[in-house]
Amino acid sequence: MRLYTQNLVKKYRSRTVVKGASVEVSQGEIVGLLGPNGAGKTTTFYMMVGLVTPNAGSIFLD
Repeated sequence: MRLYTQNLVKKYRSRTVVKGASVEVSQGEIVGLLGPNGAGKTTTFYMMVGLVTPNAGSIFLD
């Protein structure tokens, strides 16, 4: 089983906080995202687990 995203985009008003994020996680993997504050790491994970709705892109559980 794998969870993957393609080109996720999230905007809050006119500010784009995630632009084109693609992530693939297979069963049993442990994943972390590294980046500076405000880079959209938490928002990306929130979109992957369904807590935040993306403005564009796709999320798949295969």
